[in-house]
Amino acid sequence: MILPHRARRRDPIRVALTGANGGYGRTFLAQLAHTPEILPAILIDPDIDGVLRMLAELGIPAHRAAGSIDPAQTAEIVADGRIALIASVEAVDWAGIDVLVEACGRVGVGSAYAEAALNNNTHVVMVSKEVDTVVGVELGARAASKGLSYLPGDGDQPANLLRLVDWVSAVGLDIVAIGKAGEYDLQFNPETGRVTQAGETIDAQQLTGLLDLGEDIAATLQKRAAAVGSLKRAAAADSCEMTVVAMRTGMMADVEAMHYPVARIDELADIYAARADGGITNNDGVVDVFSALRLPGEASFAGGVFAIVRTGDPVTWEILRGKGHVVSRNGKYACIYWPYHYMGVETPLTVHAAVDCAAAPAAQPGMVLAGRATRDLPAGTGLAVAGHHHEIAGVAPVMIATDHEASPFYLLDGARLTRPVARGELIGLEDVHGVDAGALALYLAGASRETNLIGVNQ
Repeated sequence: MILPHRARRRDPIRVALTGANGGYGRTFLAQLAHTPEILPAILIDPDIDGVLRMLAELGIPAHRAAGSIDPAQTAEIVADGRIALIASVEAVDWAGIDVLVEACGRVGVGSAYAEAALNNNTHVVMVSKEVDTVVGVELGARAASKGLSYLPGDGDQPANLLRLVDWVSAVGLDIVAIGKAGEYDLQFNPETGRVTQAGETIDAQQLTGLLDLGEDIAATLQKRAAAVGSLKRAAAADSCEMTVVAMRTGMMADVEAMHYPVARIDELADIYAARADGGITNNDGVVDVFSALRLPGEASFAGGVFAIVRTGDPVTWEILRGKGHVVSRNGKYACIYWPYHYMGVETPLTVHAAVDCAAAPAAQPGMVLAGRATRDLPAGTGLAVAGHHHEIAGVAPVMIATDHEASPFYLLDGARLTRPVARGELIGLEDVHGVDAGALALYLAGASRETNLIGVNQ
């Protein structure tokens, strides 16, 4: 039963979607069948045939969509109430679009689409977190100057975490740390001593004796990490998502690669306490990622988001502990969490917020997701973002205070080193050639803006 909602009564909103044939694009398009006020007017993807197959799978008949190669043809298709399928930005008719949902995941292409949208007075919902970490400051500022919206898309962890932070701040709670779970849980079976993550299973007998944090939390976490050391738990996508949040909250990673503790949900308030209280945080207001550890039959954290807050009145929080909320053993900290991110299923929320010009944190200069070499890289090495987690071989993403000589991690896609870079060095803008010129110009423009108080898009 789908209950009536005031959103269904609003005027139609026409959207253009990039990366239409991707997983995110599909989840968004599938949801639009239930939000008829949001119309998919233009679908953008080089794989037009793939988009057509996906639309057929979603029950959208072939006559409802047509290919286009120029803006005039696109305008005719959209005016006829059909969906225009295009392969590149040159064929977009911006006059018929209210919101661009950018989900291609590539910095050069995605930044060009978003810039073109703003130039044509079109709101932008930025799903491509990779793009946002490079050009979000400048695009957000341009949007604000024109009275347009530039918003991270609900359904991915950055926007969800920003919503949680807004809720926590609105009720007046003191934030110690915020973050998310890694994409895949560690599922541990004490009977077999084996742990599974993303389809990979290893022996981890040591975890059997480490299911309780004990008195020395740091020592327990170190042993847990060793027990699952052969699994790849950190991902560039995690650092990317937390950078999007850091740019909009002013919070930073406690350590540049983040802590990544192996943790059960009910331990988070103890783990992310200050070191003086037995936890792992060196500072207040940090962003981090943890690997969710769960037993058979326990619910997943589902890549959800959390906020660690200081408690106030001890009686209040003991009452809340009794109701099942996660409160630290010493009663000083609590964990508030949302165990979900539903991808494009949630993105209609952001489309509505964009058209309404809803207030939201604006990305600010002051930090950058940079790249640090994990091995010696000779001159001439080609750098390419690849794989499910959008990583670069031989380069680790690190969150650092803005270094105007360092290149943003995702700007390195398609570039080539002009000099040898030793293991442990940051890769600088002067160390590469072949970066996307448009994205570089937007990044430099954003980096040159003075750091102000965290603002809002009006």
